[in-house]
Amino acid sequence: MFIGAIADDLTGATDLSLTLSREGMKVLQIVGIPPADLDIGEAEAVVIALKSRTNPADEAVAMSLAAAEALRGWGARQFLFKYCSTFDSTDQGNIGPVTDALMAALGTDRAIACPAFPTNGRTVYRGHLFVGDLLLSESSMKDHPLTPMRDANLVRVLGRQSANPVSLIARETVAAGDAALKAAFDGLAGIAIVDAVDDGDLRAIGRAARDLPLVTGGSGIALGLPANFLPPGRAAQDAVLPVPEGRTALLAGSCSTATRAQIARAIADGVPAMQLEPVSIAENRVTVADAVAFCMNAGAGLPPLIWSSAEPDQVRKAQELLGREQAGALVEAFLARTAAELAARGFNRFVVAGGETSGAVVASLDVPALEIGPEIDPGVPWTRSRGGRAPLALALKSGNFGAEDFFLKAWRMLP
Repeated sequence: MFIGAIADDLTGATDLSLTLSREGMKVLQIVGIPPADLDIGEAEAVVIALKSRTNPADEAVAMSLAAAEALRGWGARQFLFKYCSTFDSTDQGNIGPVTDALMAALGTDRAIACPAFPTNGRTVYRGHLFVGDLLLSESSMKDHPLTPMRDANLVRVLGRQSANPVSLIARETVAAGDAALKAAFDGLAGIAIVDAVDDGDLRAIGRAARDLPLVTGGSGIALGLPANFLPPGRAAQDAVLPVPEGRTALLAGSCSTATRAQIARAIADGVPAMQLEPVSIAENRVTVADAVAFCMNAGAGLPPLIWSSAEPDQVRKAQELLGREQAGALVEAFLARTAAELAARGFNRFVVAGGETSGAVVASLDVPALEIGPEIDPGVPWTRSRGGRAPLALALKSGNFGAEDFFLKAWRMLP
């Protein structure tokens, strides 16, 4: 096993697994801290999906170190800490503390950080993270209900979190050639934010990082890593994924701009939809039984959609009434219980929007591992459960990912 990866949420792990698979690696994605005796088979990369993005730093550190220990036990040669391409982490966040802890555990005093994912419009220039043409702090991420991003300068953001010095390796160095970039990595002390504006930059970073024990960033950082370990000419792994026949349900808990647009498009296209509100859930005016009945009665046409996504001002009102964490947790738990009840009634294909929601749903479905299938949109594949109950097909989408027609596109991809 070459690359051992720790992802701070489930959809990010799936995104990373897809990238590694497309670059030729045999990949296994594991949900949660694995048992010590788990057989990883012929996997060349193992991605452990945690649910730690918004946890207190001490909890995230403990979970990440446990995952690293499992990966070390399987013989990982290089470690990758994967977080969101929009660096979802406030000053109280845990990207810095987790990176510091992994550096100490691996006995290294240097690591790089690059969340760039140009295919989805995330680029880093002069240490500033852009979402399309906007600085992160001017994008919709400034209103994220859990991790509002108000500073686009990642050197400053990570510097406020980490006990290590944080510096910048600018694009001029990235573009100067492999030798110059590797020299910059070799001379690094602490953590460096690395500029990247296209996939060519990410591949160059990957080549130069071949001797680094720890690499951190978004899934794009993995583009150039597999070639350091695989024989030349290794083709992408087969994306054909046999899936079980059955009914599909669409579940959306993300409040991102992208997911709200996808919900609106699905409803406009005729998808039967039921909206949830955290206050209604808290007051028991809508129940899991109501949601299950809605899906069961939706008929054999387009798949039913249960959604809770809301505009930023609506989210703030719910948080004021219920508490910031409680509002989101209510929705996640509701959708997770709904998924479990639907699975018991013959639904075995689920499309889930939102990293936190996906983590809750997969836990409720008792899915220990995932096999990676064909790509729906950049960063989002279909997957199939491995182990656990009867096989399930799962499309787990980060809130910010996917085209406007994502929900029906995903549904129509399966036979």
